[in-house]
Amino acid sequence: MGTSAEDEQGASPREEEWPEVEKAEKLARGAALKWASGVFYRPENLEGLGHYRSRETQRNSSIQSRLKSTVQSYLEGVSAGLEQLRSAVQEVQSVCQELGAARWALLDCADRFQDLQQMRVLMAEHVQLASVVQVLPQLFSVHEVFSHTLQLLRGQHLLEAHAEIMMMEHLRDDILSQLHLRGLSSAQATVLSYFSGLQELNESLAKQLWGIVASSLQLVREDPVLFVTAVRIIEREEKIDDTLLLDATFLPPGRPKGWRQKFYHVLQETITGTRFHTPCVDAEGPGLSRHLEALQRDIVSELRVVKDLMVQCVPAHYNILSLCAATYHQALASHLQDILREDLDKQALFNLLKWVLHVYHSSEMMGHPDLLPEVDVSSLGPLISPELVDQTERRYVVKLKASVLEWMQRTLKTEFEEWFWEKEPETDHQGFFQSDLPVHVIEMLTSNIEVTSSITDSLQQKVYNMALEELEAFLGRLREALVQRGKEHQQDRTIPKHYVPYLLAMLNNVLALSSSVPSLHPNSACREVPASLWAALDRTQKKACQLLLEELLLDLQPLCVELASRKWLSGAQLVNNMCEVIDKYAKDFSRVKKPLFKLLLIECELLVANQYLRALMQKKMVCKSKEERRQFCDRLLQDATQLRELFCSLGLDRSQQNLEAVFAVRELLCLKDTALLSLEVLGFVTKYPDVSDEHISTLLDLRGDVSKEVRHLVLEMMAQHPQALPESYQPIFSTILVPAPELPFCLRKGKCA
Repeated sequence: MGTSAEDEQGASPREEEWPEVEKAEKLARGAALKWASGVFYRPENLEGLGHYRSRETQRNSSIQSRLKSTVQSYLEGVSAGLEQLRSAVQEVQSVCQELGAARWALLDCADRFQDLQQMRVLMAEHVQLASVVQVLPQLFSVHEVFSHTLQLLRGQHLLEAHAEIMMMEHLRDDILSQLHLRGLSSAQATVLSYFSGLQELNESLAKQLWGIVASSLQLVREDPVLFVTAVRIIEREEKIDDTLLLDATFLPPGRPKGWRQKFYHVLQETITGTRFHTPCVDAEGPGLSRHLEALQRDIVSELRVVKDLMVQCVPAHYNILSLCAATYHQALASHLQDILREDLDKQALFNLLKWVLHVYHSSEMMGHPDLLPEVDVSSLGPLISPELVDQTERRYVVKLKASVLEWMQRTLKTEFEEWFWEKEPETDHQGFFQSDLPVHVIEMLTSNIEVTSSITDSLQQKVYNMALEELEAFLGRLREALVQRGKEHQQDRTIPKHYVPYLLAMLNNVLALSSSVPSLHPNSACREVPASLWAALDRTQKKACQLLLEELLLDLQPLCVELASRKWLSGAQLVNNMCEVIDKYAKDFSRVKKPLFKLLLIECELLVANQYLRALMQKKMVCKSKEERRQFCDRLLQDATQLRELFCSLGLDRSQQNLEAVFAVRELLCLKDTALLSLEVLGFVTKYPDVSDEHISTLLDLRGDVSKEVRHLVLEMMAQHPQALPESYQPIFSTILVPAPELPFCLRKGKCA
């Protein structure tokens, strides 16, 4: 127990100093106990206890010997290290002593260093004076060199003159640089004043260089040496500029000169000023065409010179051909914009558009085989913008529209002047009246539309739209002229002599225009025509038909006045005369083409039926007896039959005739039993729904035997059965006015009280 306590007391400080050792010892003891308990668990294993003891004893001895060897080697290393530290301390102490001695020696030499500083200043002055002495001969000869250089420039010995100038500039810049480094800026003005002649020489040299560059296109053909000399001088200056710019400490006055950029600028200004600063360009088509042709010829020629000759005279990095091509392109674009600001006529606008959009890029100009593939203006953008192209196209269309309007007015005037000729209008191979009007109009419009196909589709479409608009306006003026001629003819029917034939020719002309209008469209697959133009053609056709019918009416009116009168009742000569007039006009109508002839027949028959019914509504006579009513109805039947047969013989089917209304009126008048009038009138109203109460009342008056009660019954029946007009119904009675009934008494004429 005492030993255990001592162990615990002895272990306490060790644990505090080496806690890891104590922990390792405990783990070792625990592992040993665990191993021993496992090995000697069975009693029979205790026999090998001695063996185990001897084996562990040998192991412990081996471990202890290795530990001793390790500790011994460690101790030897520590001893060697301590010896080295001791030696180092001694050496440091020796160095400190030597540094202290050197410090005291330097302090003793301080006065001697002051004397050396004065020698250093004297040495620097000596170096400067030596430099000045070296350049003194050059400085004294500066003005002489200036004079010699000026003579060289006057003799166009440019390379030698430039070498002298570079030498003088180098001398000046070297002096200025030294002054700048020593902070003697005040002395720089004196140096610049002394070398002031350099500025004049530089200006004189530059003037000659830019003159050579301005004449470069001519020089490379005649004397390329002078041009090459100028380029060599420019490149020398560019190298000097680059060298000085890399040295950021000092930049001499007048640097960088930038003569390469000046070379580009002068060349571009020469190209621009020579070809494109034209004071005035002819706004007329031929003059502008000549100007554009000259530009085309000169630009191609000069670019060929640049490609074949000038490219060989300048460094490759100048890219001179592309530069010139771009300069021509930009200058030409600006020049064309200036031209477009002028008031150009339509031919000039057309020529300019064609030249810009087609000639410029073609093989005749910038796509010339001699310029390809080096010249490629497609990368430079369009010569004029799409917006300006569209604006120019619109200007062209406006000018063309004015020209077309003037031409059409002149043509229309000529057309109507022919009406007063002493001969009938021309006829075609079938004998139809016609004139050259539709052919000339369509040919003129077609030529204007087709010629724009060589420009752009958009321009062709604009011209096509304009052509249709002008054709529609032309038809309006044509109708106005027809109306005016009709009024003049009514005042004197002998002027013009062949009024009807020319109206018939105009009908054929309108038909020819109608058939030719679709061919104006530039796209053969699309032949649509605006509805407004069809309407204008239809109105013009109807106006000519109306004038023809008015002419017919003037001849029929004297005969129609006698219809439904006592004189008419006595014989058939009146209708015979009407048939003769109608037949005469029908022969004239046969000089128009078939669809128009049929239309005129229909309108003529409608006019005759209308006039006949209108005459009945005038109540020029009222039947006084059955016999007179029978005669009246017989005359109606004979007249209507004769007229119907006439129109049938002319080619108008009965189903297309309105004279059936006269037969219906006759049936209403010849009805014997007045009690059946209501049914008869109902059938009549059903067949002719545009008939009014006044029309029926007038017809009842013509009978002369209708009582008030029957009249009231008939009119009441009509009121109870109103009729609606079918869509396809051709009105006939609605255009016939019934005269107002006469008053049953009249007032005595006299002054009012």
